[in-house]
Amino acid sequence: MPEQGFVIVGAGLAGAKAAEALRTQGFAGRVTLIGDEADRPYERPPLSKDFLAGKAERDSVFVHEEGWYAEHDVDLRLGATATAIDRDNHVVRLEGGETVGYDKLLLATGSSPRHLPIPGGDAEGVHYLRRLGDSAKLKETLTAGTRLAVIGAGWIGLEVAAAAREAGAEVTVLEVAELPLLAVLGREVATVFADLHRARGVDLRLGVHVEAITTDGGKATGVRLDDGTVVEADAVLVAVGAAPNVELAQAAGLAVDNGVVVDSSLRTTDPDIFAAGDVASALHPLLGKHVRVEHWANALNQPAVAAAAMAGQDATYDELPYFYTDQYDLGMEYHGHVDPGAYDRVVFRGDVEAREFIAFWLRDGHVLAGMNVNVWDVGDQLKALIRAEGPIDADRLADPNAPLEP
Repeated sequence: MPEQGFVIVGAGLAGAKAAEALRTQGFAGRVTLIGDEADRPYERPPLSKDFLAGKAERDSVFVHEEGWYAEHDVDLRLGATATAIDRDNHVVRLEGGETVGYDKLLLATGSSPRHLPIPGGDAEGVHYLRRLGDSAKLKETLTAGTRLAVIGAGWIGLEVAAAAREAGAEVTVLEVAELPLLAVLGREVATVFADLHRARGVDLRLGVHVEAITTDGGKATGVRLDDGTVVEADAVLVAVGAAPNVELAQAAGLAVDNGVVVDSSLRTTDPDIFAAGDVASALHPLLGKHVRVEHWANALNQPAVAAAAMAGQDATYDELPYFYTDQYDLGMEYHGHVDPGAYDRVVFRGDVEAREFIAFWLRDGHVLAGMNVNVWDVGDQLKALIRAEGPIDADRLADPNAPLEP
């Protein structure tokens, strides 16, 4: 009987962790990891956090040491682009015509920054942050006195704004919504981040619409708003969200709906193809719906479940969504999931003005999500509250002297 071969398309954190999980779980067959970047797999959070801010060296971002892949008999194909999946013949086609056969296939293709279809959107000096090279190039521009315009006040935009201010750059953030992170956090908590950045000298302009990036000789010189206002800038970061890289899956006829649709075992509509990380829209057993989360924790934790399922084991991914951020002296962790407008109350525990608190999003007395800001080692308690079956007394949640438990 021929040796089993598992192929992973996408050599980011999710792909690397899937290869690691296959070996850790005892899979002895062929493992091929295909990535279109020249660098071996690395983690992306440092690109807008410590690496960008100069607090971490380049080598610290990589998932494994350089020799790990050879030592664990993982065929790492860098600079290789997968162009098609032939499901009938169980083959992945690569750019240039090479084919790689698979028994099981994992798609860990991640997501890509959304580009702005406006004049000047691809001018020199306009940055989109996704890859290590993007971060290194942006880092070079963040010096004292540099004028940086950030389009988009989501996590990436705000983290870069914080790194830029700490480097001494002048920062203007432009956001179409009334508050930064409004769709994610709601008005009650989004104001915390608006106040934080304004207190650190960021020119935060909300409810504005970008019309064009102004240029001179092909280089970005600023951002023009639809009211005619021009924000002068030496560099522009576009951070208006990301789109899942579903092209391979879609062309292969797999179900796609805001990501590659998978069940709770991360299996697609083809029983031999799986998906994990940013690209996966996974059925969550607790939430009872498909959820796609573009955050580090999914890329870190989903691959072990996918690897087990690929090897024929019963496996379910039921970790609660999790993400974190570091901005200036604010550190935050968030557990759970809340759709925009799906909560009816926010309860605070602690000192919001001092930015040392826990926030709880509730609906009908049930905790949907919890966020700890500069309060640590409470993750397990927050997850227990979210998983609790009955309603939680809101007054007890708000009381810093009450036990943080269901």
